Amino acid sequence: MSGDIYHDIAQAYAAAAEKAPGLKSRFAGAGFDPATVTSLADLSRLPVMTKEELLKIQRDDPPFGGFLAADLKDVGRIYVSPGPIFEPALPGVGGHGLDLLFKAAEVGSGDIILNTWMYHLVPAGLLFDEAAQAAGATVIPGGVGNTELQAQIIVETGVTAICASTAFFLTLADKVIETYGRDAWTVKTAFLGGEMGDWMSKRRRIEADYDVATWATYATADLGLVAYEDEGEGYVVHPDRVVQICDPVSGVMVPHGEPGEVVVTARDATWPMIRFGTGDSAFALESNADGSVSRISALQGRVGAAVKVREIFVYPRVIEDVVIATPGAKAAQAIVTREDDRDRISISLLLEEGADASAARTAAADAFQLHSRIRADAVRIVAELPENADLMVNRKDG
Repeated sequence: MSGDIYHDIAQAYAAAAEKAPGLKSRFAGAGFDPATVTSLADLSRLPVMTKEELLKIQRDDPPFGGFLAADLKDVGRIYVSPGPIFEPALPGVGGHGLDLLFKAAEVGSGDIILNTWMYHLVPAGLLFDEAAQAAGATVIPGGVGNTELQAQIIVETGVTAICASTAFFLTLADKVIETYGRDAWTVKTAFLGGEMGDWMSKRRRIEADYDVATWATYATADLGLVAYEDEGEGYVVHPDRVVQICDPVSGVMVPHGEPGEVVVTARDATWPMIRFGTGDSAFALESNADGSVSRISALQGRVGAAVKVREIFVYPRVIEDVVIATPGAKAAQAIVTREDDRDRISISLLLEEGADASAARTAAADAFQLHSRIRADAVRIVAELPENADLMVNRKDG
């Protein structure tokens, strides 16, 4: 990573601390002088701030906890995330970086995008709207609901791309095909929001069933875009973000390739997110020379969602990878137990009718070992799994 970004961070956050008393207090409490930052090591001297800490700070000093390093008159919108946590929307271009996703997908001029994300309280709707327009596309601000009307809109305007949750995309696609026929389906690109469960395998099925390319981004309300898909593995990090993968307890960076909490510092400091712990877990796929991350894996889950098995943290995402890699697999679940003072993990596989059970067991075991770095004690074929079953069940303490 270029030293220029640390120079910019040093200048921006030193100036921000003079305008934002909450930020200044955070720095003083940690004995941290942002003006001295010249490297990732310097930046890492500041303890990670969690979302829970930000929430408490805002409750003690509403609405922004003394962290706003700009005049209130310059705040165009105030978003409200669950908590509630207040996030100021300050001037920016391209939906605070989300336009990079549209450009990577080659969606822009000539495309008509139906944006079904919410346009009130949370930032998703407006950020995707701004980003799509910055990329040159035409946007229909659909918001959520009104399935029949939105299906009619898709057909009559010739929508070519949809921004939606995975579940609502499926609802809309099925409604169009059911009402108007398969030939009326003009959508070629879907920008989907993540969900719990076997999301990646669901995306592969969506691509095959509806003849679309699916894309995703990793963004938060606090930071805007953090990273985005670009046809490579995982997500490429936004050039104006310093991303670290850290131990969620100590805040120290973990070795390359090991999972930990995604910790982000934004170059811009008007809303000063510096060493901010997202609460999400991932691992570095590619790193810069200084150890900061240039490409992150798909999210493994929320910090705390992992189960420690034989000194290795296993994340729900690993079970998604098992489903993707196993021919004929519809779903899977891992169950962790402790027997005779030893951690045991077994995988239950739900297969499609006619699937080769022996080949599925082998593929699932190999995929689990590849992605978790430990062996499964057993792989079992089951007749059913509960709908929306947890990917991992921890029975060690049961």
